[in-house]
Amino acid sequence: MAVRVRLARAGAKKNPFYRVVVADSRSPRDGRFIEHVGIYDPKRQPAEVRIKMDRVEHWLRVGAKPTDTVAQLLRQMRRKTAAQGAEQS
Repeated sequence: MAVRVRLARAGAKKNPFYRVVVADSRSPRDGRFIEHVGIYDPKRQPAEVRIKMDRVEHWLRVGAKPTDTVAQLLRQMRRKTAAQGAEQS
């Protein structure tokens, strides 16, 4: 079974927000998923991204592959947490 970390669309017409989910790659975009691990709201200024990094890291360790968009969001989150850690030091 190929597992992906990907976005599932939610929200109203022309007002989307996305759930970051872990799902079987054969499931439809908005269909069944294994675990909900975060949200991404591109309509907010700045865009809101909340991801449970510990759960995503777990799934990546056991072989899940992120989609290109989710990989980009994860890089942003890692940079953001690294910058916050540098500010505290």
